[in-house]
Amino acid sequence: MSTPGEAKEPDPLVLARDVARGCDRAVLAAVARTGTPEAGAPYASLVQIAFDHDASPLLLISTLADHTRNLLEDPRCSLLFDGTGGLAEPLTGPRVSVQGTARQTDDPRVAERYLARFPGARMYAGFKDFAFWKVAPARAHLVAGFGRIRWFDAFAFDVSGADALAHGEADILSHMNADHAEAVDLYARVLAGRAPGKWTMCGIDPEGADMREHGRGESARVRFDKTVTDPESARVELVRLAKRARARAD
Repeated sequence: MSTPGEAKEPDPLVLARDVARGCDRAVLAAVARTGTPEAGAPYASLVQIAFDHDASPLLLISTLADHTRNLLEDPRCSLLFDGTGGLAEPLTGPRVSVQGTARQTDDPRVAERYLARFPGARMYAGFKDFAFWKVAPARAHLVAGFGRIRWFDAFAFDVSGADALAHGEADILSHMNADHAEAVDLYARVLAGRAPGKWTMCGIDPEGADMREHGRGESARVRFDKTVTDPESARVELVRLAKRARARAD
C-alpha cells in the first residue's frame, strides 16, 4: 500500500491501481490446458509481479511451469493482489482482482522495469525457457473493506503524453539512489510505514514511485499528489514528498 498522503482518499479506481502496484506478488489464475486431468478448470499459482507505467502487470515465467503452459493455450487470466498484509482482520483490508490477457513480450524496456524490481531474476532471465509476459488488463474488481466493493470496466492508466518519463526513468532512479538515498529511506519508512532497511527506488510511473528492500524482499510505494509525465514533474513531486516525510519525521 502507498502512503495516503495529506490529500483525501483517491477515487476507487486510483485506489485499485495503488493497491495492485504496491504488491510484488500475486495469485495468477488461468484455465488449465487441454490434455490435463483438470482441463478447463481454474488453476491458481503464485507469481512475482512488476508493473508497466500504465499498471499492466509484468511477469517473468518459465515454459516448464504449468501456469505458462496454460497461458500459451488460453491467454485469459485473472490476478489477485492482496493489500491486507499486517491487518488483524484481513477482510477489512483492500484487495484487487484484475482480469486480462497475457502475452509474451520481447520489449527490453519491460524487461528492465521487471529486473529493476527483482535484480536477482537476472540470473535466469536469459534462460531459453524463461520469457517476459505482459498482461493487458481489462476489468478489475476492488474490495476495499466491508461494503466497499466496485467493478471497473477498465483498469489501465492512460500514459499518453508520458513518454519522457519512461525514457528518463533509469536516470531518475540512478540519481535518487546515488544522491538522495536519505529521501528514499524516508519515503519507505515515514510515508509508506515500512521498517528501517536499505531501501532503493526501483521504479517511477505517472502515479507514484516504488521502493524495494532487497535484503528482506519487501516493497513499498508512495503515491504522487499530481500525475507526472516527465523528469521535471517527477522531480517536483519527489521533492514535495521528501518535505512531507521530513515534516512527519520531526
